[in-house]
Order: sequence, then C-alpha cells, then structure tokens
Amino acid sequence: MAARAAPAPGALLCALLWAAAAAAGGGPGDNPAPGAFGRVYRGAVNISAERVYAFAYRSEPGQVDAVRVYVNSSSENLRYPVLFVVRQQKGVLSWQVPLIFRGLYQRTYNYQEVGRTLCPSEPTPEIRPSDQIIFVDVASMAPFNIAYELLVTRLENFQLETNKAFNFTASPSQPQYFLYKFPQDVDSVVINVVSDAAYPCSVVSVQDIVCPVYDLDHNVEFNGVYQSMTKQAAITVQRKDFPGEQFFVVFVIKPEDYACGGSVPSSIHGNVNRTWNLQRTKNLQVTIVPSIKKSVYIQAMFFSFLSFLSFYLGSVVVAFVHYIRVQRKASAGRLSPEHGSGMMTSSHPISASTPEGSSYGAIDESSSSGARQLSSPERRPPAGSDTDSSVEEESDFDTMPEIESDKNIIRTKVFLYLSDLSRKDRRIVSKKYKIYFWNIITIAVFYALPVIQLVITYQTVVNVTGNQDICYYNFLCAHPLGVLSAFNNILSNVGHMMLGFLFLLIVLRRDILHRRAMEMKDIYTLDYGIPKHFGLFYAMGIALMMEGVLSACYHVCPNYSNFQFDTSFMYMIAGLCMLKLYQTRHPDINASAYSAYASFAVVISLAVLGVVFGKNDMWFWVIFSMIHVLASLALSTQIYYMGRFKIDGPDSDLGIFRRAVMVLYTDCIQQCSRPMYMDRMVLLIVGNVVNWSFAIFGLLYRPRDFASYILGIFICNLLLYLAFYIIMKLRSSEKLLPIPMFCIVATAVVWAAALYFFFQTLSSWEETPAESREKNRPCILLGFFDDHDVWHFLSAAALFFSFLVLLTLDDDLDTVRRDKIPVF
Repeated sequence: MAARAAPAPGALLCALLWAAAAAAGGGPGDNPAPGAFGRVYRGAVNISAERVYAFAYRSEPGQVDAVRVYVNSSSENLRYPVLFVVRQQKGVLSWQVPLIFRGLYQRTYNYQEVGRTLCPSEPTPEIRPSDQIIFVDVASMAPFNIAYELLVTRLENFQLETNKAFNFTASPSQPQYFLYKFPQDVDSVVINVVSDAAYPCSVVSVQDIVCPVYDLDHNVEFNGVYQSMTKQAAITVQRKDFPGEQFFVVFVIKPEDYACGGSVPSSIHGNVNRTWNLQRTKNLQVTIVPSIKKSVYIQAMFFSFLSFLSFYLGSVVVAFVHYIRVQRKASAGRLSPEHGSGMMTSSHPISASTPEGSSYGAIDESSSSGARQLSSPERRPPAGSDTDSSVEEESDFDTMPEIESDKNIIRTKVFLYLSDLSRKDRRIVSKKYKIYFWNIITIAVFYALPVIQLVITYQTVVNVTGNQDICYYNFLCAHPLGVLSAFNNILSNVGHMMLGFLFLLIVLRRDILHRRAMEMKDIYTLDYGIPKHFGLFYAMGIALMMEGVLSACYHVCPNYSNFQFDTSFMYMIAGLCMLKLYQTRHPDINASAYSAYASFAVVISLAVLGVVFGKNDMWFWVIFSMIHVLASLALSTQIYYMGRFKIDGPDSDLGIFRRAVMVLYTDCIQQCSRPMYMDRMVLLIVGNVVNWSFAIFGLLYRPRDFASYILGIFICNLLLYLAFYIIMKLRSSEKLLPIPMFCIVATAVVWAAALYFFFQTLSSWEETPAESREKNRPCILLGFFDDHDVWHFLSAAALFFSFLVLLTLDDDLDTVRRDKIPVF
C-alpha cells in the first residue's frame, strides 16, 4: 500500500513520543518504540503478548489532518480474532480481524484486510503548530501466536474541493470518508457519485463533523443522510443544516447486493453459518458542485404562474371578441336563440331511409312525430324555473305512465334523433348531472385530507431518519425548499390547478349566459341545439384541479405505497370525458353519478391489486383479462341497444341463455349482411378489438407498470370514441367551428409533446431505490425542472384543451332543431 511519510517531528516531539511509548508499555519483553508513518509493521500476538505503537505528528494551524490505519491478519480463526484499539486525544476506535459482516438470512462474511480512517482532529485556533499522538494497541486472547501487519499513513487528499472530481476505491472492510467545507458564496451543493460498475452495492452518507464517524455497513444508517447506490447517486446538502459549515461524505460498500436489486452470490446459497472471505472492491468518483441559487427558485415560480396566467389572458381575449360579435349580431337583428352558449351556424342531418329487412324492434322515421308530441309544452316548466326541489328525485324522471313502454319503441328505431333521447324534464336531468359535481367534491375532500396527512408524515420520516431510499426522486434535479425535498416536482403541478379553475370559470360563464338566454326567451319550447347540462363539465374541472393537488402530494415522496394518489383522478378524468361525450347526444340514458363513481372505485381497486399481485402472479392476469373482456361485452351491449337490453327470459334457469342465443341469432345470423345499427356496430367492433388486444397483451407480457397499463386502456378508449364522434359528426354534414378546430389541433400537438416527456423515465418505484437512481437525469428547463416536470406542464395544457374540445365541439348545432340532429 502506498503511503506518505510524515515530516520528522522536532526534538520535543520525539521526547514526548518516547515517553508516551514507555508509559503505554507492552507485553512481557516488549520494547515500545515510536511508530513511523508509511512503514509496515509486522508482528505476532497471543494471550500473553500484546503490542503498542505510538505515532506522533504535528498539525499546522487551521489544518484538518486525517490518519488512516491499515491492518491485516492471515488468520481466519473466528474464535481468537486479533483486536486493534486506536486511542486518540478525544476518542477510541476498535475492531477485530477477521472483521465479520452479516447479510441476508444471517449469512456471515469475514475479511482479513481492514482499513479505517480515524476521526480527524479539529483545527485549532492556535497560531502555532500543535503536536498530536496516536496509540495503536494490538492484542489477542489466542493461546498461540497470530501474525499481523500494521500500516499507518496520513491522508494527502482528505478534503474534497468544489467542482473537482476525485477517484478512489472502497470495499466493505475498507470504507472511505472525506471532508468538505462550504465556500463562502455557496449555500447549497450537490454531491454526485458515479461508478462504472453497478455492483457491489454501496451506500453514500453525509454526516456532521462528529466523532465517531459511522462508516461500516451495520451503523452507516445511524447518523446523517444516506442513499444506496449502484452506478449513480446524488445528495443535495444545504449549508443551514450544518452549523459548522462542513460535513463528512462517507462511502460504504455492502457485503451483499440484495439491497440494490442484486442476487445473493450463488456460492453461498444454503450456507447460513459459514463465513466467506469475499473481496468486493468498487471504484468510485465523487464530484461536489454548487446547487442553484435562490434567484433560480424565483424565476421558476414566476415562469410557472405566468405561463398559465397567459391562458387566462387568452380566455379573456376570446370572451371579449365573442361579446363584440354577439353585440354586432344583436344590433343587426340576427341573434340566435342560443346566443350565449355558442356560435351561430346551421346543420343538416344525414338523410337516409330505413333499410329493408331491419324490422327487428324498429319503426318508421315518421314515428318521430309521435315522439315529438310527447315533448309538448304542457310538461315543460315556464322559462326561468330551472330550480332544484327537495322532493324531486331521480325516480321522477319518467313522469308519464306510458313513457316506459314508449321509450322501448323509440330507442329501437334505426335512425334516432336528439329529440328522441332528450324527452325528460330538463330540471330533473340537470339535477341528475349536478350530482356528479357535488359527489366529486365530496370524494375530493375525503380523499385529499388523509393523503395530505400521509405525505406530510412521509416527508417528516425522511427528514428525521435521513433515509433517502424512502422516496423515489430524480435526485439529479431535486431542489429542496423548506421541509420539501423536491419542490420543483410539486411546483410543476400548479398548471393543473390553475387551468382546472380556469375551465370552471369558462363553464360558469357559459352556464350563466345560457340561463340569461332562457330568461329572455322561452327556450324550453324551442328545442334547439344540444341540451345544455353543465354538471359533468363542473366535475371535470374539479377533477383536473384535484389531479394537480394529488399529483403534488404524490411527488412530496413518490414511492410504492402512494402511487395511486397520482393516478386515481386520471382514471376519473378519462371516465368523465367519455361520459360527457356520450351524454352529449344521449342525455336521457347516461349513467348516474353513483354508478359512474362506483365503477371508478372498482377500477382504482383493480389498479392497486395489479401493482401488488400483477408482477408474477399469473392467476391475477387471467382474472383481470376475463373481467376486462366481459365488461367490454356488457358495455357494448348496453350501448348498442341504447340501454334497452334486458335479460328477462322465462322464469327458468335457462332463460338468460335463451335470450342471449335469440339475440345473437337475430342480429348476427339472420341479419349478418347488415346489422340494424351499422355505425354503432362499427364503433363497438373496433372498440372490442382494441380492448381484447389490451387484455391479450396483458395476459402474455404482464407489464410491470400496471397503473399506466390501466390508464392506457382508458385513454385509448377515450381517443377511439372521440375520433368516432368527430367522424360521424362530419358524416352528418355538421361543421367544426374555428374554436373547436383550434382546440383539436392544440390538443393533438400538446399531447404528442407531453407523451414524449412522459416516456422519459427518470425514476421507478417498481425497482430498488439504487436501481431507480440509475435513471436520474439533470434538469432541462431553467436549471430547475426535469423531464417529468415538463410532462406536468404539458399534460395540464393538453387536458385543458381536451376539455375545451368537449365544451365547444357542438357549438355549430345551437341553431339546429333537435329533431334534425342525429344520434350516434
């Protein structure tokens, strides 16, 4: 081992050293002599003979001196180890050789070579050099001689420098630690540690300048902040956390790789009580760089808020332009009945006749006049009476005795129009959709409060214990603020909250203008445009805001235990968007809020079960795939028959099967040349192909990220239904106005950019913390935000534009009678 000899002490130092050695004494026959740095001492000890060495050195004023002791012994006798005790001015350090480490299942590993750095002496305020003395005692209780070697050196590169890489080697029995002092103009630094080899597994720790230094595998977690590491680690350290403005960086190699995702060495499987002399060394490089300044925090916050405030400004401009256009058209006497809700345009429904051979439950198009008679003004309340009543319940929807039998006839028409599916009292239907809004607020409150409490606890545990393996951050771009370890990941979610609130304001404006329009004219008797029910839109706005809140909570400490915080409202947003799209032309037969939220709860439960059991358990994937396929078929049946499919055969056990066989024969065999509802059939066939493909893919490949797998199913179904809706809208000679066209283009562009950053994986709680850190990357925006933060920004904007598409897509129908608007 290379060593650097200390300068020869002066006469006074030599005298002190000889006196100390003589006072320390030794075993019988020993003649203690002063030790020399950089010299290898060989000897033997037994129960009656021990050795004492004294090493003296002179410490310069203001200098921190570190001494490292190397020892080894060829003996593997665990019953009689060689004991080494190092005495300093303010502390004692001891260990034995062989040095024993314990691993998984109480496996033991022994090392004959040990190297330890002594806790350095504190710099003295004296202006003259001070003399230091170290005693090394070597002893053993063995009745026979055990040979040993001793080498004591002074460390030349003990203090790390800013922006300067330092390379070294460590092993389980030869840990390393170094000193770092904050420069005057630096308040925060990032300790970057890299290695070319993933294994052996190692631990990086930051500890205060306190003796003893915890630098062994069994005690490194007792003090300071620490991370496990394979190829990469990064720890952000702030000056305020260290009153002395300096700290130790400790590097420990673990005896096993299990904690980092590695396997136990095959040579020791099944051997619990044996010891092994495994040589595990790792080359490491450490670089300490200054972190960002406070001004970058301010710039990042201004950027975040101003970026989304620009959406508010754009919305104000659009609203002002729309107001000017409405005023001009009003002055010209060309104001449409629905001037407050959308643009003026006209549309013509698709013209078609009932095909021959489609008499299964179908009636002629002329029967729609009878349906319109049911929508007579007698059952409609006067204008301005859109108020809720405590006695009105969902059971009051069908207010006429004949409506149940009548809707069975109307909904089986081959060609349906909006007037056929908007026959219920608007007040009752509007109240039904308001339940979505109030229910999601209740869900949000009861969901968010325990979530906030839990993540605060997580962050507190991280701060108190120093265990940075609890949370899966991108440590190369984790900027702390206050008690938060990664403030940038939380700040980037402000877009969801701001744009969700903006969407609520836009919906509220439309709602108010619509109510004013109804007060000005008896809109209930006009039957123009898509029925305006805003309850689902309000629920979507709340869901977008809560996605921001819960995503921020998740990123306080992202890990395996709280992943559902980040995904729960994503499922709800996708589901609410599909419900809103379906409700647009099926206002009377959409799902109730209770059944919708119950379905979301089932999906979230499946997502949790998938993460817990979906990695290796084939039985779970079989059950989930069956549920997925059966749910797709059941939903397809309800959509194809407009909710009128009833399994109500004879009172025998075979009645269900008889009804199913009869339906399959009538629709699939007797009329296989052309289904009764061609457009719906095309959509459902494509939808089932997509969902069955997802089920087969999951069954075969069993993706590890089950939460994203479920979310992908939702998003694909939503995009499929939206594409079908737009295609059918264009087929029906309807138009896309400039605003929805702009929103569609913006949605596509922003989603494409957002998904690019989403797939830039920066961490993964499905792996060990050390393996996850291998994916960490530096910041890419303002030196403050990483790829995932950019995903947060873009996904918030993409969701906002997506909501605007659903809000404005049918503005061209505001001047079209509902008996001319086709249903698809």
